[in-house]
Amino acid sequence: MEITYLGHSAFLIKCGKVTVITDPFDESVGFPFKKIEANIVTVSHHHYDHDATSLISGEPLILDMAGEYEKDEVRITGWETFHDESNGSERGKNIVFKIEYNGVSVLHLGDLGHLLTSDMIEEIGVVDVLLTPIGGVFTINSDLATKIVSKIEPSYVIPMHFRTSSHSESFAQMSTEESFLQKMGAATVVASESLKLTTSSEEKGDTQVILLQKA
Repeated sequence: MEITYLGHSAFLIKCGKVTVITDPFDESVGFPFKKIEANIVTVSHHHYDHDATSLISGEPLILDMAGEYEKDEVRITGWETFHDESNGSERGKNIVFKIEYNGVSVLHLGDLGHLLTSDMIEEIGVVDVLLTPIGGVFTINSDLATKIVSKIEPSYVIPMHFRTSSHSESFAQMSTEESFLQKMGAATVVASESLKLTTSSEEKGDTQVILLQKA
């Protein structure tokens, strides 16, 4: 499995011959989304910065609801959560997706707006790579993200949905990645263009932060 960051909350996840795209965005984010062909697209919720599925070429299976799915040996499970701390009354619902292939699991939190319950964390099970928002305002901030990391205990955590110099003014109030990286500890941070994992590479230890560069 190989994970590449496309910006904001979008990732390209190669599972053998299957390509999974998470939360594609439109140009309103502030920078373009490169048109990519995919087999599966996960949509955590229907906001413009997460559901631009028309930009994905091919005939992908689009997943935007909680449930269990399987396509070409890729297993995806979605759990319904909320986009805020008020049970969705402010921003609606959010789907957390777990993507599993060849013994490796990735959990994409979408625009999660609250801490996950202990029951849900137990149901989700082992997570090798956690993709978590950290920017606050619209999602959990670095404090809550750090707490979720400590509860899930993934091998790797990749931050997403934080402010960059490329984002439009709509996202000006979001935090950058700096606060989260400080809370996680600078010694655990590795900058990379992608993250490649195989079943033989999974060694549980301290969680390592992977700061992926936008492709």
